Amino acid sequence: MQRQVYLTGQVVVESEAKISIFDSAVMLGDTVTESTRTFGHRPFKLEQHIARLYKSLKVTRIDAGISEEEMLHVTLRLLETNLPTYREHEDCWIVHNISRGLSIAGADPTSQSGAATVMIFTQPMDLSSWAKFYTEGCHAVTPMSRIVPAQSLDARIKNRSRMSYTLAEMEAKLVDPQAQGIILDIHGNVAENKGGNIFIVSDGKLKTPTTKNCLAGLSRETVIQLAAELEIPCEETELQPYDLYTADELFFTSTPYCIMPATKFNGLPVGNGQVGSMTLRLLAAWSELVGVYIVDQAQ
Repeated sequence: MQRQVYLTGQVVVESEAKISIFDSAVMLGDTVTESTRTFGHRPFKLEQHIARLYKSLKVTRIDAGISEEEMLHVTLRLLETNLPTYREHEDCWIVHNISRGLSIAGADPTSQSGAATVMIFTQPMDLSSWAKFYTEGCHAVTPMSRIVPAQSLDARIKNRSRMSYTLAEMEAKLVDPQAQGIILDIHGNVAENKGGNIFIVSDGKLKTPTTKNCLAGLSRETVIQLAAELEIPCEETELQPYDLYTADELFFTSTPYCIMPATKFNGLPVGNGQVGSMTLRLLAAWSELVGVYIVDQAQ
């Protein structure tokens, strides 16, 4: 049985899903996106992901051609159709990519021919490349490149124009092939990872950058909510590399792995060089929230 894909009003098998080489997704990287995951085959915060998608659509002036409610409905229907292709303990991504449609070359790059291209698909959630970081921690490295300033492209618009993130990640991996990048902004403040947010623990307090220079991540939001339930003080503030060097704990948050500990920053140990107790408390609380032991599933 092949997985199905939703493509601008039609459901087709994955192997037959195609878009034009003249689509603005290809011509301009002119695409907004969302990635959601399931836990126990149940989507996690899908409504919030779709709500954020429609904020991105509004700011980028892309008309998806269907309402937010209909987008949720077709997404759930596609997931239901594809669930028989996943094993009992296997979860999946739910990905939305929406482009402006066919792009017309000429003086006005905003011109389009026809409707937006709406792409929705599910994909197996393979966490194997992150699995060891839950117990060993990863090496967080600051690349040379800086995050695109919010004055140029607001990080809260989740988009598929990923070249700057990819180049930054390549630079981080020049230091360590297994490194996970922490990108700074043009003022030297900590911004974000190629696909996630950053937290530190310092003197018993959780700290994370404000959304002035990074995505308002839903995994970030989940950690802040869990911290409140666990009565862990949390502060949204400016952070600089000094704060990460001197932190007791450091971790990333993102949809696939939820929380990824870092035990080294630019070659120096974070805290005692082990995965921290507060990071483990938050991971356990997240696992309890979703009814899936995240570390076991990844490993």
